[in-house]
Amino acid sequence: MKTSPGDSLNGPRVSRETWAKLEHFCRLFQKWAKSINLVAPSTLDDLWQRHLLDSLQIFHLSPSPKTWVDLGSGGGFPGVITAICLSELSDGWVHLVESNNKKAAFLRVALQETGARGSVHPIRIESAPQMIPRCDAISARALADLTQLLDYSAPWMLQENSKTVAFLHKGRDYQREVDKAVSRFQFDLLKHAGIVEPDSVVLEISNLSRRMK
Repeated sequence: MKTSPGDSLNGPRVSRETWAKLEHFCRLFQKWAKSINLVAPSTLDDLWQRHLLDSLQIFHLSPSPKTWVDLGSGGGFPGVITAICLSELSDGWVHLVESNNKKAAFLRVALQETGARGSVHPIRIESAPQMIPRCDAISARALADLTQLLDYSAPWMLQENSKTVAFLHKGRDYQREVDKAVSRFQFDLLKHAGIVEPDSVVLEISNLSRRMK
């Protein structure tokens, strides 16, 4: 495991203070993952490259302080990683939405012990807009297909004068999901090449609207 910002890991660089917090998060993650299913067990040995660096890309695509909503936060990727990066800025906030109580408990501990700027909402995603009326950005990773993610995001993105932008991790089959989604939604799309998995992308979506039936 490479544990220094000066190491030759591919991906965004962070300060030593932030790197130390990321290391602490990974130790917590590995401890909790022994008792609850936070990620696929086959990917645990590649935690840094497969999950952490992949999640860091989200913050580096939009590094200014923002209010984020992270949907289906699960093991904290990318929500806790974004919240740790925001702690360096002393501004911005991440609302982590996770209905599984065991995972939500892990997320609370991770935020507390790393000093990350975030809070956990142990509720269903459909209920989140009632508790979090506005946000600047939305993230999600390994949660649902694009059409479903846009349905989840719509209460924030379709508000009058909304400038909310979604940053959504997708695998190599992303174009099929985009083609399906455009039958129900219109949106502006930027595709950012993934920094870890070949052919993966982060889809940056803005100006969402529903197509008229």
